[in-house]
Amino acid sequence: MTPLDKKRGGVLSSRQIHFMAETGAIRAAAPLARGQIQPASLDLRLGPKAYRVRASFLPGKERGVGDILAALAYDEMSLEGEGAILERGCVYVVPLTESLGLAGDVSGAANPKSSTGRLDIFTRLITDRGERFDEVEPGYCGPLYAEVSPRSFSVRVRKGSRLNQLRFRARPEGQIGFALTDAALAAIHEKTPLVDDALNLRDGVVLRVALGCDAFGGIIGYRAQKHTDVIDVDNVSAYRIDDYWDRLPARDGRLILDPGDFYILASRERLAIPPDIAAEMAPMDAAIGEFRVHYAGFFDPGFGAGGDGLPGARAVLEVRSREVPFILEDGQFIGRLVYERMAETPRALYGEEGASNYQGQGLKLSKHFCVE
Repeated sequence: MTPLDKKRGGVLSSRQIHFMAETGAIRAAAPLARGQIQPASLDLRLGPKAYRVRASFLPGKERGVGDILAALAYDEMSLEGEGAILERGCVYVVPLTESLGLAGDVSGAANPKSSTGRLDIFTRLITDRGERFDEVEPGYCGPLYAEVSPRSFSVRVRKGSRLNQLRFRARPEGQIGFALTDAALAAIHEKTPLVDDALNLRDGVVLRVALGCDAFGGIIGYRAQKHTDVIDVDNVSAYRIDDYWDRLPARDGRLILDPGDFYILASRERLAIPPDIAAEMAPMDAAIGEFRVHYAGFFDPGFGAGGDGLPGARAVLEVRSREVPFILEDGQFIGRLVYERMAETPRALYGEEGASNYQGQGLKLSKHFCVE
């Protein structure tokens, strides 16, 4: 493989991630597994131990995560074999199998995997001497850790389970930011539609929530039940929807979000991510509503592209109200997609190799639930 192209910045492709693994920029205690490298990201694997801690933390620029763990009271749990149950409402820190030795012009950004977000597992990446969650500074060399806090369901995990993913960005000298401007997005949309409806731009493509009576066969979403059995994060199509979720019927185009409840909703727009672009869901300004949207935010190149090249997949929205009940209405702005150039077009786009659980999705729960 050839070295990374230092002239063109952007999100690194699967080929470039493979090159990083071969040259030691990505290090792992076990060989990378099949399907671990996605078109524009690397799935991260849990290591053999987890530590239950009293509260979330950041180490700050002078300390490592291990230093903080040594100073805290914690319960150590083995994730070997059948693994362990992470209880709802508790906080865990798990050393990951992967570590990094990045070049000075390469940084990283993490997000929960789609299936993790749809189970309402709050997962964030921590690095030694880190002052922000989910960010890996340029040139970082050291271990990686996941903070894991299941919010709706207790879950079983084990060594090798994949809860979050990491994107790498190369920044050539002189480049300031990565996000495409609204003017650039409008020009792209003219040639290759990004959505199947009117393009609303506000530092990215604005998405609206679908709550109309014609949405998804009369169902507008799902609300997580309060007391359920444990979910094994590695079991696919293993659980009945009605044992874990309440179905929300369409009524008057409105939905009242109850504080503390977790909802799965969907966008009104259908999306398609062009082959040379990656996208990430970002929350709208908190000033427009008392809710949080979308823990899991990466959209790979090729996501949503139908056989005709037109947008064919909705964005699934993971929604939690904040402190007060809040009314959502059909068509209300609820989130936005921020787009970035790829450093190169991936050789295989989303859904072209292996299993893709969410290509062409509508209102869809995580892969763990049986398709009806």
